Amino acid sequence: MCGIAGCFALERGASPAQIFVATMLERLSHRGPDDSGVWRNERAALGHTRLSIIDVPGGHQPIANEDGSIHIVYNGEIYNFPKLRSQLAHRHQLCTRTDTEVVVHSYEEHGPECVKLFDGMFAFALIDGDDLFLARDPLGVKPLYYALAHGQLYFASEIKALLPITTDIVEFPPGHWFHSKLGWKRYFDLAQWVEAAASSELKNPEGTLRDCFIAAVEKRLISDVPVGVFLSGGLDSSLVAAVMKEHTPTLHSFSIGTPQGQDPLYARKVAQYLGTVHHEYLYPEAEMLQILPDVIYHLESFDFALVRSAIANYFVARLAKDFVKVVLVGEGSDELFGGYHYLKEIGDAARLHRELLAITSKLHNSNLQRVDRMTMAHGIEGREPYLDLDLLRVAFALPPQLKHSNGIEKYILRKAFEGFLPEEILWREKEKFSRGAGSALVFEQIAEREISDREFERERALSDTLTLRSKEELYYYRIWRRYFPNSVAHCLSWTPRPEAR
Repeated sequence: MCGIAGCFALERGASPAQIFVATMLERLSHRGPDDSGVWRNERAALGHTRLSIIDVPGGHQPIANEDGSIHIVYNGEIYNFPKLRSQLAHRHQLCTRTDTEVVVHSYEEHGPECVKLFDGMFAFALIDGDDLFLARDPLGVKPLYYALAHGQLYFASEIKALLPITTDIVEFPPGHWFHSKLGWKRYFDLAQWVEAAASSELKNPEGTLRDCFIAAVEKRLISDVPVGVFLSGGLDSSLVAAVMKEHTPTLHSFSIGTPQGQDPLYARKVAQYLGTVHHEYLYPEAEMLQILPDVIYHLESFDFALVRSAIANYFVARLAKDFVKVVLVGEGSDELFGGYHYLKEIGDAARLHRELLAITSKLHNSNLQRVDRMTMAHGIEGREPYLDLDLLRVAFALPPQLKHSNGIEKYILRKAFEGFLPEEILWREKEKFSRGAGSALVFEQIAEREISDREFERERALSDTLTLRSKEELYYYRIWRRYFPNSVAHCLSWTPRPEAR
């Protein structure tokens, strides 16, 4: 996991504003504390901050092809890169063991369509002679933003890196690529991806789901540095830990919460059952107040549900950073298998399918943003096995009635993994992450005390299209404004859902 930044002169012969790249990289240093590098030519500049995961000594970026005609900065993990690398080895001189170099040579052979070969999460920028190529993974697991200013196209992994240049910042859409000669192309559409799957019939749904999930976890264990797991004690993270333990004898698990929260208690039970090396941190309300500005600065959002859960993510990432560089997390399961309580109210199978598809397509602005920013704030990489595309295809092929049965959410997932976990964990009722950690209502109560009804009514409308939903959200917005001009609020693109996370 890394941070990328750069600029590209839109007119041939114009000089790139390279002076900004160093400033941009400074604002991304937390994403890559191990190394940094910059490459320039007469039209472009590429910058990179590196968190060393694969080929630790040899993976310095930017990386070039053999003759130096193509350069790349890259953020992410391509899980099928060993297979791609073996296919490329007899046609290219490979100088590293990284997935980054595989991207370069795949582009040489297939052009922009190379992105369809990659199984993983990524955002990268590539300079091919006088041309720029930008791409982001299908679901937007890895972030990317861009801006047009001073005759240049600027890009970076986070909003804050672009602020020294302009406040007119746009999110690079998931599942798209951009080429300076060919323009924009959407290469992945989630609805089309699952359309065939939704109408197919699985002969053995439990077995197929189980095998696919195990494969998704296994492929995400690829690393040259230690890999751990965020363990809340809920179903999703506990299943990830159970599969990981089969392949990682010394598995470090990490749990956090307040003294009143239920998650640490259940996480201890799972850790003891699986035999993980367990780490736990219980934080007081005073420390939540202390770290809140840092959370909002890194999160780059004031969405109240997102901030609530990001506080817990911040603490668990801080706990993990002294032991591992990579963690697997349980994000995505609720979207695929109907884990949210409000979904029980949707009785029609077709409507439920559409709603699950909608909330999955928006994860890049919600849970994925939270996990990426909070892990990278502490220089570790988060990986989401539930969002493996093969697993996603299987999940959307399941009849919705298998996801909700007898009032039990994620029923098929629980049935598929009977025997993997204790019954009280396997059938534990869903809790919101922030509530399970014990931090759900703290700031709601603080905001109610500190913000009057008159203040809220006066300040809640930020624009014609953006209105704050609660005093708690106004409380977070006031902190957010310390770091971000109000004019960049439009690029947050968050969409409220019926249920707060």
